[in-house]
Amino acid sequence: MTPVDPRAAVAAALRQIAPEIDPQTLDDSDRLRQDLDLDSLDFLRLIEQLAAATGIDIPERDYPAVATIGSLVAYLAAHQQPRP
Repeated sequence: MTPVDPRAAVAAALRQIAPEIDPQTLDDSDRLRQDLDLDSLDFLRLIEQLAAATGIDIPERDYPAVATIGSLVAYLAAHQQPRP
C-alpha cells in the first residue's frame, strides 16, 4: 500500500467517526478518549478506519501507545512500509 500522511489519515478518520471535532483545533497532546470524548466504540472505529486507510493494523496491546493524537500519528509513521 502506498504510504499516506499519518496526520492527514488521523484527521480524515476523525471526520468520519466524530464529525463534530474540528481537526484544525487538535493538539498532539489531546487524548482520544478523555479530551476528544471518544467512547470505546468510537475508538475502535477510529482504529479500523485508520487500518483501512493506511494498511497498518494496531493490535489491542498497542492501544495505550496510541492514546493521544501525537502518539497515534507517530505510531502510524513508524509502522509505514518505506516506498521502494
